[in-house]
Amino acid sequence: MESPPGLAGADRLVRSLVHFLALSGRICKARAPITSTQASIYAYDKPGTMNEPQLHASTFESLGLAAPVLAGIREAGFTSCTPIQGQTLPIALAGRDVAGQAQTGTGKTAAFLVALYHTLLSRPEPQGRGRTSVRALIVAPTRELAVQIHHDAEVLGRHTGLRHAVVYGGIDYEKQRRTLEEGIDVLIGTPGRLIDYYKQHVFDLKHAQVLVLDEADRMFDLGFIADIRYLLRRLPHPERRQSMLFSATLSYRVLELAYEHMNNPELVRIEPDKKTVDRVRQIMYYPAMEEKIPLLVGLLRQSEARRTMIFVNTKRMAEKLEAVLRANGFHAQALSGDVPQAKRLRFLREFHNGDLAVLIATDVASRGLHIPDVSHVFNFDLPQDAADYVHRIGRTARAGAEGDAISFACEEFAVSLPEIEGYIGHKIPSAPIALEMLAGGLTEPEGGTGSHGRGPRRGGGRRPGGRPGQGRRTHGRARPG
Repeated sequence: MESPPGLAGADRLVRSLVHFLALSGRICKARAPITSTQASIYAYDKPGTMNEPQLHASTFESLGLAAPVLAGIREAGFTSCTPIQGQTLPIALAGRDVAGQAQTGTGKTAAFLVALYHTLLSRPEPQGRGRTSVRALIVAPTRELAVQIHHDAEVLGRHTGLRHAVVYGGIDYEKQRRTLEEGIDVLIGTPGRLIDYYKQHVFDLKHAQVLVLDEADRMFDLGFIADIRYLLRRLPHPERRQSMLFSATLSYRVLELAYEHMNNPELVRIEPDKKTVDRVRQIMYYPAMEEKIPLLVGLLRQSEARRTMIFVNTKRMAEKLEAVLRANGFHAQALSGDVPQAKRLRFLREFHNGDLAVLIATDVASRGLHIPDVSHVFNFDLPQDAADYVHRIGRTARAGAEGDAISFACEEFAVSLPEIEGYIGHKIPSAPIALEMLAGGLTEPEGGTGSHGRGPRRGGGRRPGGRPGQGRRTHGRARPG
């Protein structure tokens, strides 16, 4: 007898909760301090070069890797595993599915690439596989992340004999199509372009042996989950392929996706002892809305900006800041989805090489990008998600260097501050805004900048949070004067 509609819905909810608890019960927790030198498996000093992270846990030599994979690791200059690699590789190399949680830049990419190559070299090629049938699929949420994964794959997979391709929107449609038609083994791409080519029968997934979902939580944030499910349903059954999922967070919805489309995955959570990087000097200013741009320009001039990242919450503000900073002598570029892909990749190369001094980005545009030697991170807008604050400031102080994270708690976004401070476990030090810190006489870009472009209106320094001797209300929270 069928259950009434209301009870059927409740039954589905109970089953989902049971699945969630079952997955949570299998979590393999690995408490290990993530220091700044472990922050990125790939830290680019120059194109094609990489720095070694701090030694940790098991070595690659001890994992019994296929010789071609080990050769690529040696040429990259790596010997020991970061925490996420040391915990997930033994599981994946044994042929089991794995879902790993670790922050961006802790070596997730190398972890799944090493496991993927070992699996493909250890297993025979499927019988009846055609030229356009891929053996491994790697799905990334953004074009920039897909390009970076492809670059890393070319380095680590140099001796495997496997053919790689990366596909993404905005550029080289016919060129990417021809590459797929020539035949590849490992396909890396963003959901939209992958589905586009799949529906045109440019490639097929019938013989895929390995699946990787990178930055799974961001797939949800960007609205790609329907596309991801479409691709997953075209793959062989989970028991006939190996699946790896990596994410900065393993939320309920990510775990539900893992339960539905993976084969009893083992969960690994790398939980850093400290959520913020030890070597990052954090400071908070409390500017009025019309003081934000003058304060930013003043601080950029004071720090002689070089390889500086500025985070904002909207594409509109990113474009506005780009115009203001360019008009006032800064080599600045906004990273947004409207910039043609060829230019976006050129901007990232220029920033990597130190030719571009200031990169302005939203959290969505910057997620997953491994950029070394960032000297300063500015939170022009405080993030609305506390975890994004950690992602942002983690861009600086990598590879053992020191760095600075400067944040503006303005009237619009200061509401996020209590949650951020609760998340990181301490109050962020604040400093007063002196008059000389505010750049005056700013050059207006064509079209003007609105109220943000005006110079300072007040006649002296003030203590953080308000006028001298006063507290100022910021969305219901009073900061002491």
